[in-house]
Amino acid sequence: MRKGDLTRQAILDRATGLASKVGLEGLTIGALATELQLSKSGLFAHFHSKEALQLQVLDHGAAVFVESVIRPALAEPRGEPRMRALFERWLDWTQSSPLPGGCLFVQAAVELDDRPGPVRDRLVQFQRQWLGVIVTSMELGIDAGAFHNVADPEQFAHDVYGVMLAYHHASRLLRDPRAEARARRAFDALLQSAVAPAETHR
Repeated sequence: MRKGDLTRQAILDRATGLASKVGLEGLTIGALATELQLSKSGLFAHFHSKEALQLQVLDHGAAVFVESVIRPALAEPRGEPRMRALFERWLDWTQSSPLPGGCLFVQAAVELDDRPGPVRDRLVQFQRQWLGVIVTSMELGIDAGAFHNVADPEQFAHDVYGVMLAYHHASRLLRDPRAEARARRAFDALLQSAVAPAETHR
């Protein structure tokens, strides 16, 4: 990786962390320059506009999520092992992520849900892709006989997403020490309702 790419990577790491605290709207070239103790003109050469900075932060955050959560989980066998890996890695990512403000995408979803434009469109694209990963994993599990053939992959993805949003709220806002245990129980109940009897597995 070239020096310029390394510098850009370091800037995006800090920008993503800052966005998790102040939101994408609070993420400006000026705010980032202050955070990094760099000149605005130097950062402007990298991003050119606030919107470009916001889009690249979302792209960067999504790339980190893919490498930390999706790619390793998809290496697991189809069915319950893969679905559990997706959930466990997602949960771990929310807990061990270096982002000081928690999940960037939860933060951005609240902030951008009624603000049309390219940044919201990019966030929607990423969120739909992530839901699609869960849906496809369920579909492949059904094909493999690991899940009931009457299971609804889209409903399952919706419900798992709801579990994680509830966990984020309970953990970060309410500081509920039972948040993780409740999330695990909720996920286990969802998964067990979809698991086919052992004799039907292929």
